[in-house]
Amino acid sequence: MTTRGGTPARKPARKAARKSARKSVRKAGARDKAPLSHVGARGAARMVDVGAKAATVRIARAGGEIRMTRAAWLAVRNNTAKKGDVLGVARLAGIQAAKRTAELIPLCHPLQLTHVDVALALVAKPPTIRVEATVATVAPTGVEMEALTAVSVALLTVYDMVKSADKRMRIGAVRLLEKSGGRSGHFRAR
Repeated sequence: MTTRGGTPARKPARKAARKSARKSVRKAGARDKAPLSHVGARGAARMVDVGAKAATVRIARAGGEIRMTRAAWLAVRNNTAKKGDVLGVARLAGIQAAKRTAELIPLCHPLQLTHVDVALALVAKPPTIRVEATVATVAPTGVEMEALTAVSVALLTVYDMVKSADKRMRIGAVRLLEKSGGRSGHFRAR
């Protein structure tokens, strides 16, 4: 079937089905999405005003990993990497990163942190270093970004210190593992 212009006409049933599907997706999306608090009425990014929110104890835990060759992993484990104590430097870099998150992520609030812990663990098979960061504060906003930043920078520091032994290392699985405090309550990743 063609139209007068020679182009094929769409079958009415198929067109109606697509229209209905698009409408369903839009409705589901509107129902599932909470409004983004960092987007103003005109769509511009903005820093959220948390001045009226109560300060509560807030804790976040994040994790990630870096996979590498066995030789690179052994250099870290045996503390023979050319740049020195990989795990110690990465731990300190993660702590420093948590404290400077607001300088790195434009819309994060500067927070006074009450606790930062960055732990690195060697896993033999496959040769991996896992990083976990726990960050705490008493504030009107959460510390998820601080925990994620601590993990990310610790992993990047491992990469920097071991890249001469393995340029193909893979950083991955960076995610929020758990958070507590605030209006949204407790969250734990599965």
